[in-house]
Amino acid sequence: MRTRTVSALLAALFTTALLLVPATPAAAHNSLQEATPARDARLTTAPTQVTLRFLQRLNPAFTTITLRDATDRQVPASAPAVDGATGTVTIEEPLANGTYTVAYRVVSRDGHPVQGSYRFTVADPAAPPAAAPSPATPSPAASADVSAGAAAGADASPASADASADADDGLPVGLLAGGAVAAVAAAGVTALLLRRRRAA
Repeated sequence: MRTRTVSALLAALFTTALLLVPATPAAAHNSLQEATPARDARLTTAPTQVTLRFLQRLNPAFTTITLRDATDRQVPASAPAVDGATGTVTIEEPLANGTYTVAYRVVSRDGHPVQGSYRFTVADPAAPPAAAPSPATPSPAASADVSAGAAAGADASPASADASADADDGLPVGLLAGGAVAAVAAAGVTALLLRRRRAA
């Protein structure tokens, strides 16, 4: 009976050890505990710094914190200032309204790199709206070409009108000439018939 109890106890201890061993390396990994601005925050005032606090102390030589805007442009910021487990970067330009992504990369106590990212949004109601693009202004050369084309069109209009007038005037003259020829031919035929009748 005692042997069975000892065996069961050893089996339970072995199972517990197996469950705890995989968790040991994970517990040694660094992780983000707190962020300012916070994940998914919607701010009515643009921040001037990003501060991240981690589970373990940071190594300044292996700590990276960056900020990118909605166009994936990296926003100018200082190198991370490390104080124990906290890293802070100072933003070097005013942030416009929009969504920003904070990305970080740190090293755990066991040398394992840990990286991640999150977003926050700046929505300052006092910020001016984005300027609308102004309509394109035609270049002087283009304007000159358009003006020249307009002038050419104006010069061509009277000539076209004159040509149309000539065409309209020529139509009645042709009809009159044709009618005169037809009348002369008819008169000639009539005279010929009268001569034949008299001769007969």
